[in-house]
Amino acid sequence: MKEGQDKIYFITADTLSAARNSPHLEVFKKKGVEVLLLTDRVDEWVTGSLTEFDGKKLQSVAKGALDLGALEDDADKEAQKQVEEAAKPVVELVQKALGQRVKDVRATARLTDSPACLVVGEQDMSAHLERMLKAAGQPVPEGAKPTLEINPEHVLVKRLAAESDDGRREDLANVLYDQALLAEGGKLEDPAAFVKRINKLMLELSA
Repeated sequence: MKEGQDKIYFITADTLSAARNSPHLEVFKKKGVEVLLLTDRVDEWVTGSLTEFDGKKLQSVAKGALDLGALEDDADKEAQKQVEEAAKPVVELVQKALGQRVKDVRATARLTDSPACLVVGEQDMSAHLERMLKAAGQPVPEGAKPTLEINPEHVLVKRLAAESDDGRREDLANVLYDQALLAEGGKLEDPAAFVKRINKLMLELSA
């Protein structure tokens, strides 16, 4: 483990490839922080009951706001505050465009390459567990809506922030959400609408 690391970070996914390529890992890779990649079906139940090991708390990288503890220095924290302040206008635009699809929208330092990712609350059921239960035909209570975290430095988010057309801005926001859902292994409620938006944006932005 990295020096100063006071938590055991992990991510659960359907496959090893999906876990390795998850947007949630980007800042951990950047900082050289180890993250357990868990792909066995039983892992969801194990991590749900095993809250700590060897005196260190187990922390899902896909739940709650990013907290790197001692791995973040004062400069990192100050930079994140500045990013959040500068991103308030685009956060509000995305929140308005997505409406009830999300619980909240916030700027994050979790991402370095991807434009957005979805996270759930600390006490909420993970998206991976929800998909497993549904696939097994088990009744699943309606879960809390996810929070969309956006990377203000990504070109797609910057394009959205600069967009003056309400319709195109809404399309871009929904594409951000749908891409984040696909990146974590989720399924789109309306794949045809996603394809239509992508084709429309490609034609408009290339004109």
